[in-house]
Formats: sequence, structure tokens, C-alpha cells
Amino acid sequence: MTQPAHIARAPDSRNEVHAERMVIKVYGIPGPQGSKRFMGIKGGRGVMVESSKKVKPWREDVKAAAEIVRGLRAPLDCPLRLHMIFTLPKPSSAPKRRQTWPMRTPDLSKLARSTEDALTAAGIWKDDARVVEYGLLAKRYPNEGCGALEAPGAWIEIEVMG
Repeated sequence: MTQPAHIARAPDSRNEVHAERMVIKVYGIPGPQGSKRFMGIKGGRGVMVESSKKVKPWREDVKAAAEIVRGLRAPLDCPLRLHMIFTLPKPSSAPKRRQTWPMRTPDLSKLARSTEDALTAAGIWKDDARVVEYGLLAKRYPNEGCGALEAPGAWIEIEVMG
């Protein structure tokens, strides 16, 4: 049984923190960081609104799961390697008995951007500029391929470099 989109799992054997790496599993529908729309001017400043309605609940899911794994540790302030595998809902029209690839929207780069912003908000690192290298960055369907979760969400691994 999958968990509702807004509930992050507590740490267990699948969420890990070691001196050199941190693993976070998030369950929910991954939301891409899309374009912003101009909504007018308020107080002399331009008001911009996120176009994607999925990004806010996704960021909340990531932040909640990351905060549990981080605990009371200080934000990382060193070079980091980031691995992220996003598991997307498989369309009902997709073949059931063979592996297929999520080669449609959302864009992988936009999923990475929204997730990095949520990890920054959770205090995992001082700034997402600390990510100097991507390891595996991929989209999958549930239970299909390396690193795919059993339900929509993301597997995130953060490694300290050097």
C-alpha cells in the first residue's frame, strides 16, 4: 500500500545517514519546478506565481522526509555529489508486462531543480551550489529499473566528496 502524497515516511532501514552519505526516500507525486507567471505589481515589486500546482506538495514531501533524516545535524557546507531517481506514476495506457521509459513530461531537470530547492529549505545543505556533481539522475516507473521505488516518489543520495 502506498502512502498519501503529503506524508513522508519516518527513517527506517531505507533512510540512512552515514558520515559520508545520506539517503532519503520520499513518497508522493514528483512535481517539476516550472515556469513562473507574472501576476502584477504589489508594493512596488513584481509578483510571480509558480505555474505548476504539483511543485508545492512535492516540495513539502521532500522537506518533511529530509528533515527527519537530517535530524539535528548542521547543514552540509562542502562539495557534494547528488544522485536522484524519480519514480513517476505509470500511465494506464503503458504496457504492464515489460519495462517502459517515462520519456514525456515532466522534464528531469525541472524535477531535480524543485527537489534541490526543497532540500535547501530542509537544511540539508547550506546552499544547492554545494552540489558539484551529479551521479545517477533518472526517471523511472514503479519497480522498473535500477533505483525505482515501488510507488511514486524519489530516492535521493547525497555524498560528501573528498
